[in-house]
Amino acid sequence: MNPLSRTSRLTAAAFLVTLALAPLPAVASEVVDPVPPSQVAQPEAQAQRPTGPEAAPVPTAVPTAVPTAVPTAVPTAVPTAVPTTPAKPVDPAAPPAEPGHASVASPSAADAVRGYGNAAMGQGLDRLRATGDAQVAAAVVQQETAVPRSQGLAATWRPAGIQGIDVSSHQAAVDWRTARTQGAEFAYVKATEGTGYVNPFYGQQYDGAASVGMVRGAYHFAIPTTSSSGAQQATYFVRNGGGWSADGRTLPPLLDIEYNPYPSLGNTCYNLSATQMVSWIRDFSSTVRALTGRVPMIYTTTDWWATCTGNSSAFADHPLHIAAYGQTTAGRLPNGWSSYAVWQYSSTGPFVGDSNVWQGSAADLASFTTNSQVASVAGPLVEGAAARTPAVGDPVSGLVCGISGGGCYQNYQYGQVHWTKATGAHATQGAVNTAWGRTGWEKGVLGYPVSDLTCGLKNSGCVQSFQGGNIYWTPATGATLTLGAIDGAWSALGRERSTLGYPTGNENCGLTNGGCYQNFQGGQIHWSPTTGASATWGPIALAWGQAGWEKGTLGYPTSNETCGLTNGGCYQNFQGGQIHRSATTSPYATTGTIASAWAGSGWEKGKIGYPTSNAICGLVGNGCLQTFQKGNIYTSPATGTAVTSGAIDTTWSALGRERGKLGYPTANETCGLTNGGCYQNFQGGQIHWSPTTGAQPTYGTIASAWAGSGWENGTLGYPTSGENCGLTNSGCYQNFQKGQIHWSPTTGAYATRGVFNTAWGNTAWEAGTLGYPTSNQSCGLANSGCYQNFQGGQIHWSPTTGAHPTTGAIGAAWRATGWENGTLGYPTTDETCTTTKTCTQKFQKGQLSWSPTRGITRL
Repeated sequence: MNPLSRTSRLTAAAFLVTLALAPLPAVASEVVDPVPPSQVAQPEAQAQRPTGPEAAPVPTAVPTAVPTAVPTAVPTAVPTAVPTTPAKPVDPAAPPAEPGHASVASPSAADAVRGYGNAAMGQGLDRLRATGDAQVAAAVVQQETAVPRSQGLAATWRPAGIQGIDVSSHQAAVDWRTARTQGAEFAYVKATEGTGYVNPFYGQQYDGAASVGMVRGAYHFAIPTTSSSGAQQATYFVRNGGGWSADGRTLPPLLDIEYNPYPSLGNTCYNLSATQMVSWIRDFSSTVRALTGRVPMIYTTTDWWATCTGNSSAFADHPLHIAAYGQTTAGRLPNGWSSYAVWQYSSTGPFVGDSNVWQGSAADLASFTTNSQVASVAGPLVEGAAARTPAVGDPVSGLVCGISGGGCYQNYQYGQVHWTKATGAHATQGAVNTAWGRTGWEKGVLGYPVSDLTCGLKNSGCVQSFQGGNIYWTPATGATLTLGAIDGAWSALGRERSTLGYPTGNENCGLTNGGCYQNFQGGQIHWSPTTGASATWGPIALAWGQAGWEKGTLGYPTSNETCGLTNGGCYQNFQGGQIHRSATTSPYATTGTIASAWAGSGWEKGKIGYPTSNAICGLVGNGCLQTFQKGNIYTSPATGTAVTSGAIDTTWSALGRERGKLGYPTANETCGLTNGGCYQNFQGGQIHWSPTTGAQPTYGTIASAWAGSGWENGTLGYPTSGENCGLTNSGCYQNFQKGQIHWSPTTGAYATRGVFNTAWGNTAWEAGTLGYPTSNQSCGLANSGCYQNFQGGQIHWSPTTGAHPTTGAIGAAWRATGWENGTLGYPTTDETCTTTKTCTQKFQKGQLSWSPTRGITRL
């Protein structure tokens, strides 16, 4: 019978919801189908988690946001046909072998003659009892026969309980009706040994036991050598009668692992180390489980187990078939087991073959045939979990096993209890149970529960932990999952006690670059494969959202928010930058070269403080700007990125910033100049600042002329004003500490300073008779003199005569005498004129006069 599809189950559940106004019920996990060959009976699908409405109130200890539907019926096992005797197939892993003869796993022909392939349960114990060595054969023990001494057999001691037997080819054709009459209710039949022996009486024995109403199963005598793996022998076993069916009449496969009866195969442990032996058994068990859906029962003795497995506790979830003769109890059990399922108490009667007893009731044995974990391991643990969680109510189904990971579950009025060896037994209930069910129960991302529900958290919250994460519930948020890296990040922050509070929804994936996120009461946690999981909350989360979340320029967060910065500030790192905020500034992002420039300036501790805006783009030349508390950062493709601040920024702003004559800054401000000065380069010039002159721009030919004079270290010092234009003939000038620079389209830019500047000023500057300067001041004349050319003449200076201009006819006449080197020497006065238009100028050795009527006259 195939299990119902999920769609069918959901449809049925929805119908029940309509009738009972109940929420969607839990849906069962399904047993992993075993895959033995066709001749081995296939196990029937396990019963599903039942569904149905429930009117009883939910206990107060259980979250009630989403009540759990309660099943209406206990699932019943659906019997399958009794397996027929399997035909003996050719094992692809080994050549055919006749029953009772050696295979490739056999030690030697001599051992085959001695009976290799005919080992039976308890043979080692019989040898130990008779000879003191499990590898030294004893005389054949005459077993009791079935008839005609039934009265005598009935008088033979047997422990209380349900009786059973095990047989091999030693018993040949068994009289099963007599064995049944004597009280045997179950039987194990040897099927195989190694990878080349099949019991020739298997069909008569296996089917015969079934024909008289016994439950029966098959066992395999292990030959755990390095040349024959557990997987190989398990496969051979299942292909030759070792299958299992959940028909209520078939015992689970049994592994007979005990004393080595063949000396040529080594010592009593087959020359395997304890680690190798445990690995071999695990290989056998895992393969049987994969092929049949069940782990095998293990037959052994306490002595052999301690000797050959190092007293391993690794198989405590397997039912135990313990062998112990000549005593009234099973005695001490192997490590890991607290109880056994079957005790083999005799090899000489009262029954044909070996005599066994089942520990438990007939109902337990019937359950065991359906799945051994329920009766022998999981059952009491599931009951215990329900007992410590009374809020789940009473059981409403039997135990169902064989679900993912070898787990079991049982339905209760208000939830379920699930068990695996790895996780133990834990109840799930109410809204938490419903939320887990929506993930696919134990097959989903959460796996099995690993703790009980814990309540009493902040704001009346509850939590239950699972293999893959947790489910949290509060009255305000309902039941939500936390998983993997996001759960880890939330845990690091303090979970529900943190700024984030409780999750308000499950994790959502499918974001850019394979990312995921989860919403919480106070923020979010985002995760991507390259960044890991980080939280965002409060104003920074809002700013990131406005920037486009992970799709924006910032990308994913790469850290949580960090506080404790200057002025109560906080920041958070992202793939593409940072977001900073402070007590007085809102959160703003810095990215790319602007972020790098700000970092270079010292972040928030530097000269420009915190950002006061996001980047603003679309400026001249595709430029961008970001404002800060004490300055700005500008960037453009042509100029790169630079910081502007203080007086230089103010001056640049007054000139129109990037739209003005200076354009964009091409570098950051540089200080350490003469007298504590600073400067900054721009596309069209510079701005220089000093404590005494303030910040002044220089650009164009005036800036070039100043540079030619030695900048601030030259004869002019720092500029004391900006450039001023609108002079005669479209000229411009700029003041400096020690002079000026004047420019006109026809003369270019030249500096005037000191007494030359004063003398030129006395002539009315560029508007006077001299016009604009046409050269800079030159020295090295006679008597340490200096001069400067102008459009309308010159100014000459010497230490003894001072600075005086010469222009016009008098200037030409003086030049004709040989300037300062001639007969007149340097001028000692400026040229003076009368109302009659007669002009005179004195020199060191005379004077020159000029009148319109007489021209030049030397006196």
